[in-house]
Amino acid sequence: MGDTCQAAEPARRRRRWWPAALLATSLVTALLVAQPATTASAVADPPAPVTGNATYFDGLGSPYGGCGLPQPELESQDFVALNVFNTPGDYGNYPRPLPASMSSKIGMWNNGLNCGRWVRVSISDYCTGVNDGAPGQAFCRNGSWVGDAYNGATLTMLVADSCGDANAWCRDDPYHLDLAKNSLNRFVRNGGPVGDMYPGHWNNRHITWSFVPAPDYTGDIRIGFLQGAQRYWPAIAVSHLANGIHGVEYLADGVWKAAQMNGDMGQSYIIAPTVSGGTQYQIRVRDVSDALVNGGRVYSFSLPSSCGPCGAAYTGIAYTTGTSTPGPPPTPTPTPTVTPTPGACSASYTKQSEWQGGFNGQISLTNRGAALTGWTVTFTVAPGVTVSGWNGVWTQSGTTVTVKNASWNGNVAAGGVIDLGFTASATGAASAPSGFTLNGAACA
Repeated sequence: MGDTCQAAEPARRRRRWWPAALLATSLVTALLVAQPATTASAVADPPAPVTGNATYFDGLGSPYGGCGLPQPELESQDFVALNVFNTPGDYGNYPRPLPASMSSKIGMWNNGLNCGRWVRVSISDYCTGVNDGAPGQAFCRNGSWVGDAYNGATLTMLVADSCGDANAWCRDDPYHLDLAKNSLNRFVRNGGPVGDMYPGHWNNRHITWSFVPAPDYTGDIRIGFLQGAQRYWPAIAVSHLANGIHGVEYLADGVWKAAQMNGDMGQSYIIAPTVSGGTQYQIRVRDVSDALVNGGRVYSFSLPSSCGPCGAAYTGIAYTTGTSTPGPPPTPTPTPTVTPTPGACSASYTKQSEWQGGFNGQISLTNRGAALTGWTVTFTVAPGVTVSGWNGVWTQSGTTVTVKNASWNGNVAAGGVIDLGFTASATGAASAPSGFTLNGAACA
């Protein structure tokens, strides 16, 4: 053990540790494909407990892990990654989050919906054979599983990351767990840590595990803005959860609306202000049972003045609390039909960040015509680029992207600005979008 292979998620994960046999087969770049994350659970909790294979990895990537939190902000440094995909024998790339049409391929990561939950992990048998997770190969080849002195050691760990690598661990074994390396010798047996299971007694052992409530939970949730968050892209992360998180709702124009998950980072959501263009926010949170946290408690807070945009990976904020009337999840408001009208506009584009396989961009369009009561923006991206964004309803057909106004931002005064942000996956260069139109009129 101890050989390394580059992680499949370079923007989020540090290094994953696999046997040397996988060095040539599991160098994969995960696609951060831009699609709205599902808002309903596609994968049921497993029967408790279940048995799977375990591997380990160094830690969360920078600036934050798969759930949308930097490692120092986690409630525990004992954490795990769950499988993004469940595709036995199939090691290809798929979009993230997986759309409903691919629901059969969704792994225990559950498109991020199991983020922020806790698992109780128990050490099981040691493999005496080859246990390298090679694609298309059996686990523990030329050997057998045997019990030893470490069986029964336990640890309660936080779900904080995802495993989307193209190997047997992450694809063939639905109950595989990737464990934080520094936690291996902290597993407890007979009242104390085992101390020396890794490296000499590891060999990617069997483990059993089940979801459990947050241990010794007290207090309330934590809220912070993510790196790059600003007035027109208010991305938050919600943590310190008693029972996971399955949704965030924000109050805008007096109506509760469902926020969009930030990709498949299950503890991060894109919210909107209480008044269009403002910096004051009110949210409430739903847990894994779809119940409103704390009976519908409302959390009120402001965008810090330093966030223009936020430079730190995580900017924690203070909030005040109030009450709301609990109820079912809000129904998305249909996008109004917009009749294209001639008009002038100007457009600008800024690439905000880039990584292997993707990038973030910001688009600003100035309305040079009459005031608008609804708008449609189109633009073209390079072949191989797939986008999703915020501050509107996004669709894509081939290389043409169409964005219609959301229910809260359709009114644009003469001289007003439409700000759009997006995340893109790219199989080629992160080239700038082009050919902008506003309500059918070309933009300069």
